[in-house]
Amino acid sequence: MAGARAMLSVAVFFAAAAALAQTPPSHPPIEAFATLPEAAHPSLSPDGKHLALIRVRDGRPVAAIYTLDPPGKPAVILPYDQGFIVGVKWANNDRLLVTIDTNTRIMYDEVKPWLRTISVDTQGQNGVTMFSNMPDTRDWNYSGSQVIDIAPDDPAHIYMALWSNPVGREFYYSVFRVDVATGEAEQVLRGGAKTQGWVMDGHGHVVARFDLERHPWAETLLQNEGNDEWKQIASVDFTDDTRLDVDGLTEDGKAIVMGAIDDNTGMEGLVATDLATGNNKPLFFDPDYDVDDALDDPWTGRVIGVSVIADKPTYRYFDPGLQADQFRLEAAFPGLDVHAVDWDLNHTKEIVAVDGPQHLTSFYLLDRATHKGMLLSHNYDGLKQADLGQVEAYPYAARDGLDIHAYLTLPPGKAPTNLPVVIMPHGGPKDRDYMRFDWWAQFLANRGYAVLQPNFRGSTGYGRKFLQAGYGEWGQKMQDDITDGVKKLIADGIADPKRICIVGASYGGYAALAGAAFTPDLYACAFSWAGISDVNELRDVTTGDTTDTPAALTWRLFIGDDTSKLDSISPYEHADQVKCPVLLMHGKDDFTVRIKQSEEMERALNHAGKKVQLIEIDGESHYMQQTSTRVRVLTELKKFLKDNIGD
Repeated sequence: MAGARAMLSVAVFFAAAAALAQTPPSHPPIEAFATLPEAAHPSLSPDGKHLALIRVRDGRPVAAIYTLDPPGKPAVILPYDQGFIVGVKWANNDRLLVTIDTNTRIMYDEVKPWLRTISVDTQGQNGVTMFSNMPDTRDWNYSGSQVIDIAPDDPAHIYMALWSNPVGREFYYSVFRVDVATGEAEQVLRGGAKTQGWVMDGHGHVVARFDLERHPWAETLLQNEGNDEWKQIASVDFTDDTRLDVDGLTEDGKAIVMGAIDDNTGMEGLVATDLATGNNKPLFFDPDYDVDDALDDPWTGRVIGVSVIADKPTYRYFDPGLQADQFRLEAAFPGLDVHAVDWDLNHTKEIVAVDGPQHLTSFYLLDRATHKGMLLSHNYDGLKQADLGQVEAYPYAARDGLDIHAYLTLPPGKAPTNLPVVIMPHGGPKDRDYMRFDWWAQFLANRGYAVLQPNFRGSTGYGRKFLQAGYGEWGQKMQDDITDGVKKLIADGIADPKRICIVGASYGGYAALAGAAFTPDLYACAFSWAGISDVNELRDVTTGDTTDTPAALTWRLFIGDDTSKLDSISPYEHADQVKCPVLLMHGKDDFTVRIKQSEEMERALNHAGKKVQLIEIDGESHYMQQTSTRVRVLTELKKFLKDNIGD
């Protein structure tokens, strides 16, 4: 952390970063790309005198506490070796909340993401676990970490939600007021038998709750009228994968902000539902793209703006003053993704994140009164801008005419002609890629490969119609969209048709295996991290082999529930069609996609006499939470690509 550096204007930092582009490209070691981000989740204390964030030590995330006022004190580092630190947030000026994922093994030796929140003082001492007076409750709750209201006007307490069982074996999702110095919790409001979530107002008051109705399945939003009286203000059923997407209250506290679909454009935006009248009023809609996220005040949780992603994110605030600040940031960092991610209670200081495809993510501490900034952290310090590939939009039409958005990363210093190419579809599949720094893609580009990242149908961000076009199309039209991108690269002369490899993680791993099985003449190799090979098995694990749950309803839309059809789109069932070498990697503690998926694929490929290798990573989850895992993945992938499509 550059805590001792003098306060300089933001523009000076931008000019210094731009100067890096003048240096020639090099080939940094794998570790320079594979390291976990040096800083993440920055949080300012209410008085602005302390900063906390997640840093990396010995390849693992640690919590770090810095004293900003007075400056000069050494940082306090909090390691955790039994799991992973995944979040930090100040509860008040004296106590920091640290959220930990312990990845606990439970019955049948299954791994669950077992989350807990602790609080420590500014020196990292006197730690207590939230719900310290409820050990039995903590033992069987997967998550004792859900903070639903900081309520800064009551700094000694926070509000958390937890499944509790005050009546026999019945579990109720209830609201608790928790003392951050002792961890002791008292129940404020017990949920009903159907309650799944809560809306609070930033001051410790429950405004509404979510109930999950059964037969038919529906989600209902109920307003709290006091004295255990609740009034229904919204309800949706699950027949088309619609959910009550509630983001919080408007800044004035008079309305609840919810996601909604524009009837004319099909884009998802935000509406405000007036708590007094129940009337809906459009809050924000973009004509071409979905709202990506609601921007919340870090202390009250109230909705103050939105982010929308076209090729890169844009940020729009409802308050003119906040929007003017955003425009000033964009002027200081032209062409980059820049926005405030946290501020102190009086909004005198704020932390700003800056990112871009060739701009390594940085965090700055800004003083809003003086408009001066201090560089806090510069991720991926082993890289320079010249080492990174140029990223450009690469749109194309699918075979049925659907417009596909994609991004192409080109190797620095090479002409875009007859290149070895890596096709890298994203995970999810309800997700998307956009123009940002991507450590996988940039490593591959630095080693000489062009990288295509297609947003196939079923990706998010492009409206309900585009999302629904992916329903039931795993391994079919979703896969065709990827194939059509490959064919365009070949037709444009960018790709050497004999040197194309498909690489992905999670759903992207499924797409890699499906590409090898269903278009075997297109790819010279396929690499899958935690990919799905047996779609029937995925459905059974996710839904409990039942068709009468919200999860099952969602999966029925996206993959169907006909066993024979699911077999037809499962690479595991078609291993005999694979012609190229396949490399499988998987974390042994993966809860999202069980390692059985890769083990089955390895057995099927071996049985069919195909070239395959499975590498299992001890102690790793679905998300590559250790630097050592990332290094191993890139090391194995580099060798695999060199052996099959050259450098």
